[in-house]
Amino acid sequence: MGAPAEILVHRDATVLARTGAARLVVSLADAQAARGSASIVLTGGGIGGATLRAVADSPAIDAVDWSRVDVWWGDERFVPRDDPDRNEGQARAALLDHVDVDEARVFPMGWLGGPDSSPKDAADRYAALLADRATPNSATPVPEFDVLLLGLGPDGHIASLFPGAPALEEKRPVVAVHNSPKPPPTRVSLTYPAIAAAREVWVIAAGEEKADAVSQGLAAGPPQVPAAGVRGSHRTLWLLDRAAASRRPAR
Repeated sequence: MGAPAEILVHRDATVLARTGAARLVVSLADAQAARGSASIVLTGGGIGGATLRAVADSPAIDAVDWSRVDVWWGDERFVPRDDPDRNEGQARAALLDHVDVDEARVFPMGWLGGPDSSPKDAADRYAALLADRATPNSATPVPEFDVLLLGLGPDGHIASLFPGAPALEEKRPVVAVHNSPKPPPTRVSLTYPAIAAAREVWVIAAGEEKADAVSQGLAAGPPQVPAAGVRGSHRTLWLLDRAAASRRPAR
């Protein structure tokens, strides 16, 4: 089942991004102290990008040896690599271009016109990359990511797992997504089993337009939206600003 959700509410989106960045630096540094290296799964979106920019601006950024961080993505748009919709490009501009990453340890998902002829091929290749670096004896052939970041859509989607989509039932760790209700329509995404392999899963949301999704994601009972189904093996954090948390259920 994974770890139950912990909810941390911050004054506004700016404070949320800065606090999330500080938390991320500490988590990666602690992982390196404990195991020699660290791994992170990145997300896109406004608050996701703001958090990465805050990491780049952090005075503690050198606490992490970025050359010993494995960088993965939770989902990606299957568009040309230079398309501004790509999560990869956004993450590079916000953080990765500003730290000494080892490109051999940065694993972008496939793109239109790249090595994969289709989104399915991109998903299969990413699954193979994950399997090559999987934690031994893991129930799902993926690494035990240290921190997996997830944005939250107003409809409650996370990664590219949308309400009612077949991908919600997938047992494979990575799938192609077609006809996404949010453009662009063709994507590649991790699935629930891959997300659940992470030691810590952080759902980050800001703004009043996310309040209903937060409420549904944290509601008791059967999951109402995809975000309700995510858990980390050791910790599940919902990092929110006051506006996004304004309709969260009482606990």
